[in-house]
Order: sequence, then structure tokens, then C-alpha cells
Amino acid sequence: MSAPRIYLIHATPVAIAPITEAFTRLWPEARLANLLEDSLSSDLAEAGELTSALSQRFLKLATYAAESGADAILFTCSAFGDAIDLCKRSLSIPVLKPNEAMIEEAIQRTGKITILATFQPAIASMTEEFQAYAQQLGVDIELNSLVCPEALAELRKGNAERHDALIVDSARPPTNSELLCFAQFSMTSAAQRVSQASGLPVLTTPDSAVLKLRNLLNA
Repeated sequence: MSAPRIYLIHATPVAIAPITEAFTRLWPEARLANLLEDSLSSDLAEAGELTSALSQRFLKLATYAAESGADAILFTCSAFGDAIDLCKRSLSIPVLKPNEAMIEEAIQRTGKITILATFQPAIASMTEEFQAYAQQLGVDIELNSLVCPEALAELRKGNAERHDALIVDSARPPTNSELLCFAQFSMTSAAQRVSQASGLPVLTTPDSAVLKLRNLLNA
């Protein structure tokens, strides 16, 4: 049997390197295909909410991937939860939200969690996902969130070092949390430094997602 073909669907180019790196490290046999539609993020920011037109565009991308021979699809942008749910319902292959594997892992570890994001719209979508999963398990969680939009602006200019430093600074203030969860794939490079600065473990979406997909398809 040939290695599974995973389609990665991106709404921003800055997500591509971190997820590729995670696959290389954790599941190098997987064959990756990248679909980038970078007007989705700006259109979402402009609309202020996930419209049905945006959701339909997601479904078109996912359908294209499925028709092109994808064994599974992983979306890498965390602000589009409902659109990805539509794709899950419409396709027969595994479709993974960027955060779902990390959320499952986080809630299994603790109920006191801080979400760190560099893209503001991701917080609402992720908070809903966290609460829905906690409800499904019948557990209570205490969620905090921190947003550092300046970091994403720096990353888009190519300043990866400054991006990481800004995230580290935003994570320094003490919280009651026992775990930090990064909302964006593009934040992964800062994980080790944030863990040192905050004294808390950090979960990143790419690693959790790759491991979940590998388990799903190798089962």
C-alpha cells in the first residue's frame, strides 16, 4: 500500500512551513499536497464573521482535494471551525480541523487552559471548540485567552525572531492556567521559549494534528 496522500488546505502562507516541518519529523512517509487560498483570511477579517459564502468556498476546496485523491484533509487555519464542520459532514474521508487533536490532548491533561493567538478571529472559534469538546466529555474547563496580533504582522514581514519574541512577552504574565495552547500553526517556532518564560507546558496544533492523522490512517 502506498503512503497516504494528505491534502493540507491553508488560508495563509505562514502555516505551510510549520505543518510541513511537523510531518517531516513525526510522519515523513505521508505524501503532502498544499492548497493555499490566502484571500480567505482577509475576507473573513473584512466580513467580521464566517458567512455561508465563505463556508461554500471551503467546501469547494475540500471537494477538489477529495476528487484529487486525498486520503485525508487537514485544514491549517483555526478561525473557520464551522466551515470545516460542513466539509466533514459532506465528505467521506477524514477531515481534520487544525485544533481538534490539540484540544482533545489539552482537555485530557487539565481543565485550566490559556489559548494564545496571533489572529484575533481564531479565539472565538477555538473557544467554542474547547467548550463543545468539554461538554461532550462532561467536564468543566476554565479558559483564558491572550492575543498578540503584532506578532503575526511581524511574521508576514519575514521577521520570525521578532514574532517569537512578541509571543514570549505576551505569555509572561502569570495566569491560573496549567497549560498553554497555541491557536495558530504559524506560532509553533515560539513554543520552547514560551514554555521556558511561562513555566508552563505548551501544546502546538501541528504536532497534535499530525499524530492524530497518523493514528487515524494507520489504524
